[in-house]
Amino acid sequence: MTTVSVGARLHIGFRNLTRTGDLVFGGIGAAIDRPRVVVRARPAASVQCDHNRAHTFAERACALLAVDGARVTVERSLPPHRGYGSGTQLALAVYAAIADATDATPTIHQHAPALGRGRRSGVGIATFEAGGFVVDGGHPTDAPHLDDPGAAWEVPQCAMRRELPGDWRFLLVDPDVPPGRHRTEEAQSIRAVLDTADADLAADVEDALEQAVIPGLRDGDIERFGTGIARIDHYNGTWFSREQADRYRAEIGTVVRSLRASDVVHGVGQSSWGPLVYGVTHKNDAAAARMAGDRALTAAGQDGTVRLARPRNTGYDIDNNNANNSTMRRFDGGVISE
Repeated sequence: MTTVSVGARLHIGFRNLTRTGDLVFGGIGAAIDRPRVVVRARPAASVQCDHNRAHTFAERACALLAVDGARVTVERSLPPHRGYGSGTQLALAVYAAIADATDATPTIHQHAPALGRGRRSGVGIATFEAGGFVVDGGHPTDAPHLDDPGAAWEVPQCAMRRELPGDWRFLLVDPDVPPGRHRTEEAQSIRAVLDTADADLAADVEDALEQAVIPGLRDGDIERFGTGIARIDHYNGTWFSREQADRYRAEIGTVVRSLRASDVVHGVGQSSWGPLVYGVTHKNDAAAARMAGDRALTAAGQDGTVRLARPRNTGYDIDNNNANNSTMRRFDGGVISE
């Protein structure tokens, strides 16, 4: 029996959403330790899994790894289509668990497209493998898959990875409203944005990364980091404003504004298509940040969940229940820490 577990990821935005230049997309995001995906797998003569979405991933994984089958159990999963990266984290956890259970060699980055992952952003794959704050290199502007749903793609390489300070916490406010866009609706919205987005904002995103986000991470300056993240979220919201009718989903605008009024929550934004709203706080301000999250939901007249998550600077956990019951973390099939 092999157990794979990994936390969620936050998708902060993209570096470029225009067809100008050599590259498009370039995902920006961060790994957090909760909520979590937990998947168990053991060898079997065929694919056996009671979880519908995971069953599809297990079938693909077994074909990619050239193994007969596996018995897969999903102990925990992420809320789907809410900004946590549920599909990618589940797909890769199933793949990694089957690979280890069957003594196959995983090549996560290479096989992710066959699992339907990395079509636009490489953030979910990079955080699954190594955690931290990541920026991917983007896709070529002339890549066929940008307009052809049937075209193949490769996962963009990770262009930058930095560790997040251990005394920071992420506030997660998830209003009880419908899920974000996904599948066909998401694809149509992305294509519409690529054709209409303001190219000048890409330079503003790069400036926010270089002048605020990266120095903030380097120096442990949570306010500078938060200022940069808020700028990136603002620019991405501008790109998507025609599709969302605003910089944020209508249901979460009040939540975002309320949190931004707090003195202890920094870098407030919408993860992917939402409705998840995130912010960064210091561990010493965690209780006050949680209260700010509760107030934001009240101000919006909504129910929902408020969580605090730690940054995660390592990749997925894997326990193969060997004689020593040891736990390893892996990066694309190679052990990076024990």
